[in-house]
Amino acid sequence: MKKDPPKTVDEYLARIDSDGARASLTRLRAVIREAAPEAEEVISYGVPTYKFHGFVCSLASFKNHCSFFPGHTVADFADQLKGYKLAKGTVRFPHDKPLPDSLVIAIVKARLADNLAASKK
Repeated sequence: MKKDPPKTVDEYLARIDSDGARASLTRLRAVIREAAPEAEEVISYGVPTYKFHGFVCSLASFKNHCSFFPGHTVADFADQLKGYKLAKGTVRFPHDKPLPDSLVIAIVKARLADNLAASKK
């Protein structure tokens, strides 16, 4: 039987089996909250998600990697993300090798700027 989905980000993080993944995502969460203190923190589709005038980003842990989901902004930062596995809107990284804080901050701030610009149209 499947576990009920987590109701909070703290609950999501507590369920992660890998210490490395939990530490990476805990740090990623802190950096996102630093870059976007006004963003609402929710669980959406079973994973931690941040919203401010729309979707900002999500994060998740999987068996063999962690993922950061900043949407279309991945393409804008492709040069800085060399060395990471990229998919449309997704950055994958090893459990024990978190993304650089400064890069996460830049990506989140770009997402916030996009959302604010779109909300003023």
